[in-house]
Amino acid sequence: MQVLVLNSGSSSLKYQLISMPEETILCSGIIERIGLDDAIFKYKTDKDSVDLVTAIPNHKVGLELVAKQLLDAETGIIKSTDDIAVVGHRVVHGGKYFSDTTEITTEVKEKIKALISLAPLHNPANLEGIEVAEAIFPNAKQVAVFDTAFHQSIPEKAYLYAIPKAYSDEHSIRLYGFHGTSHKYVSEKATEYLGKKASNVITIHLGNGCSMSAVKDGKCIDHSLGFSPVNGLIMGTRSGDIDQSIIFYLAKKLNYSLDEINTLLQKKSGMLGLTGYSDLRDIQAEAEKGNTDCQLALAMNTYRIKKYIGSYAAVLNGLDAIVFTAGIGENSDLVREMVCEDMDFFGLELNKEENAKRSGEIREINLPTSKAKILVIPTNEELEIAKQSVDLFEN
Repeated sequence: MQVLVLNSGSSSLKYQLISMPEETILCSGIIERIGLDDAIFKYKTDKDSVDLVTAIPNHKVGLELVAKQLLDAETGIIKSTDDIAVVGHRVVHGGKYFSDTTEITTEVKEKIKALISLAPLHNPANLEGIEVAEAIFPNAKQVAVFDTAFHQSIPEKAYLYAIPKAYSDEHSIRLYGFHGTSHKYVSEKATEYLGKKASNVITIHLGNGCSMSAVKDGKCIDHSLGFSPVNGLIMGTRSGDIDQSIIFYLAKKLNYSLDEINTLLQKKSGMLGLTGYSDLRDIQAEAEKGNTDCQLALAMNTYRIKKYIGSYAAVLNGLDAIVFTAGIGENSDLVREMVCEDMDFFGLELNKEENAKRSGEIREINLPTSKAKILVIPTNEELEIAKQSVDLFEN
């Protein structure tokens, strides 16, 4: 069975065509910098690779480019759209409606649409991916795998907000959590690596969107993102944690509308608001040139991560490992070094030589004397989505 997995981020689209149950990756690729004139399109099989820099204004155009490449007469991997049996979609927000992997119907799409206000950077792209895939692969089963599902194990004391209880009971206002497929995948890999089921692990997913999970004995017990994917860590364009009174100040003193405030916090804040750049590669390059705004933004970003490590080590009552994953977590040795600096109280001692190396495999980057492991684990949300999509029809 061939499963096409589409993983739409706020400014990226990762995709893989996987033969299941063998878990053989037939092709993989990524589109980065969606919305910019210099977007990057990558496609790779065992025999061929394609790299393009072109304008990709939105996810729809990106998905159409992926489909065209899959069917290409020379470098494509399928001869007909009917070769694909299942299309698995990452969907960020399932709200109160979805806690499990779900076959997509008209009703499911309507509920995903209804949740757009809670994930305005993601659910529209996810929904667009579903609708384009339905048109291109009309005979394939379409499946939604929700970011929020892994976080269903978070206890009530952690997921409720200290507002009148009626808002939770009647309007389902609570912490949901996101990047669930990534946190699930790397936490399971970390548990296997550590060789013990009883473990305290902090998973750190760093990309254009960023989040952290406290995982105890394989179950998520707390998470940095909440009702929507805008709070917690400092992200590419999202603010992360702020004092909520700032929202009232913007509205009352600066006469911002609610839509303008939402756009400001979702699309104009974070690293972009601090530096003018949303891509960490650009920010690191500028910081190395002496750009003080970029240097400060990196310091703020990594300081926030350190604060969450401290709080999650407390709620876990111990720490066996921290795990860096996703685009920044896997590739930025600078960010990892800044996070791990002066963390010996928590038993974290970084091996700078190992940290500087690049690898596609699970690796330790801690010193032998480190009491807690520092792991870099490449995430594979696509494989996790494929597994859950196939399981849906086999169980």
